[in-house]
Amino acid sequence: MDTLRGSLLMVLAMAAFALEDMFIKSAAASLPVGQILILFGLGGMAVFAALARAQGHAPWHPGFGTRPMVLRSLAEVVGRLCFTLAIALTPLSSASAILQATPLVVAAGAVVFFGETVGWRRWLAIGLGFAGVLLILRPGLSGFEPASLFAVAGTLGFAGRDLATRAAPKDMSNNQLGFLGFAMLVVAGIIALGWTGGAVWPEARSWLDIGAATVIGVIAYNALSGAMRAGEISVIAPFRYTRLVFAMVLGVLVFGERPDALTLIGSTVIVVSGVFTLLRSRKA
Repeated sequence: MDTLRGSLLMVLAMAAFALEDMFIKSAAASLPVGQILILFGLGGMAVFAALARAQGHAPWHPGFGTRPMVLRSLAEVVGRLCFTLAIALTPLSSASAILQATPLVVAAGAVVFFGETVGWRRWLAIGLGFAGVLLILRPGLSGFEPASLFAVAGTLGFAGRDLATRAAPKDMSNNQLGFLGFAMLVVAGIIALGWTGGAVWPEARSWLDIGAATVIGVIAYNALSGAMRAGEISVIAPFRYTRLVFAMVLGVLVFGERPDALTLIGSTVIVVSGVFTLLRSRKA
C-alpha cells in the first residue's frame, strides 16, 4: 500500500512540475525571464517559510552556510536559470525531454564525487541516454536550436543540486530545503534581470500565471518529498519519467507543438536508459 501511495504521489508531482513549466512558459510571453524567477522565487519562499513556521522550524537553517549547501545553491541557480530560459525559448516538450537525463548525470556524478561503483550495463545505459540527448539536440544538422543548450546546462545544474543534497544535514527539513531552493530562484532572477533589464509591471494574466506556478510548484515539491519517503524506491522512482508525457501533452494542447521523429526517438531512448539505470542502481 505504501508503494502504491508513493507511486501515485510521484505521478502527481510530475504532473504538477509539468504544469509549473507550462505557466512559466506562458508568463515568459510578456515578462523577462529574470523577473519571472524573482516573483516565482519570492512566492515560493513565502509559502515554505509559512510551512516551516507551522512545523515549529525557522525557515533559515544554520547548515545553509556549509560547503555542500553552498555548492547546492550554486547548482540550483544554474539549473533554474538555464532551464527557465530553455522552456521560454524552446518547445516545452524538447526541453523537458532533455531534462529527463538528470538521473543519468547524477549516476555518473556519484562515481566521480562519492566513489560509487557502476557496472558496465549502467555505463552503457548512461551512454545511450546521452546519445538520446544528442538526437534531440541534433548538433550540426539543420534542426539544431542553440537555445536547447540551456536545457543541457539546466540538466547539469539540477544534477549538481541532487548530488549536493545527499550531503545535506539530516535535521534539515524539506520545508527548509524548499525555502533555500526558492531563494536561489530570486538570486538567479536578479542575475538574469541585471543582464537583460526590461522589467515591466505584470498584467493580470501574468500575475495569474506566476501565482499558479508558485502554488503548483509547492504542491509538486511536497508530493515528490512524500513519494521518496514511501514504499520501495526502486518501484516509485521510474514514475518520475511521466513528467515527459505530461509535458508533451501540454506542449501539443496549449502551445501547438509538434515533436518530430528525432525528438520522440531521443525521448524514448532517454527514458528507457534512465529507468534501466534506476533499476540497476537499486538492485546494486
